[in-house]
Amino acid sequence: MDTYTNNDIVSCHHCANKDASLFTHISNQHKEIINNAKVHCDYKKGETIFKEGMKPTGLICLNEGKVKIFKEGIGGKEQILRFAKPIQLIGFRAVFSDENYMASAVAIEDSRVCHIEKDKVLEVVDKDSELAFKIIRRLADELGDAKTRLVNLTQKHVRGRLSEALIILHDTYGSNSVDGYLDVLIGRNDLADLANMTTSNASRTLSAFVEEGLLSTQGRKIKILNMEKIKQISSYG
Repeated sequence: MDTYTNNDIVSCHHCANKDASLFTHISNQHKEIINNAKVHCDYKKGETIFKEGMKPTGLICLNEGKVKIFKEGIGGKEQILRFAKPIQLIGFRAVFSDENYMASAVAIEDSRVCHIEKDKVLEVVDKDSELAFKIIRRLADELGDAKTRLVNLTQKHVRGRLSEALIILHDTYGSNSVDGYLDVLIGRNDLADLANMTTSNASRTLSAFVEEGLLSTQGRKIKILNMEKIKQISSYG
């Protein structure tokens, strides 16, 4: 991991203007507090950003790249909870609940995050009720999504779970405008961990979808050819 000072590269004033940022509508004074309390950290593909059980020291915002958030289960098998893209916060529940991280985060491609001092974040939140409400709403949204995912992972069959995983990847990263492939390279292991199935089941189901004309694949690249059918399979489970 490489770390840089708050004067290097990107200002919070730039990121705060992006729709996905929770800090879009905070005052310039508060943006400056956040900006002065951050450092940039670069992670290579496969490097751990934070690990389950660690105590958070600040708020982490993904500035560039792609990240998976997962829990480690029995026998070391991962269960991917979600993927993150810029400009999203990762691991922020632990910051505001004053608990240790309940999951781990790993870069799935070279990524850059901003690490913002916890005390300064809490100072701004304490003074900005609108920001506090947005954080509560974001936490509530994630809790609702997690409950829905839990039901789906336990009740859907393998085809339904894999279809849901493909929809999640599409909704998170979209498709490349040039070739139509999902704008993320994902291995069969990660796809299986997202869909809560074995790697062999994920590979067989993916191959079946290709034979049925629903997808095309090229290594770790996946193109959804029939989104309507994929959504239908996901809905029926």
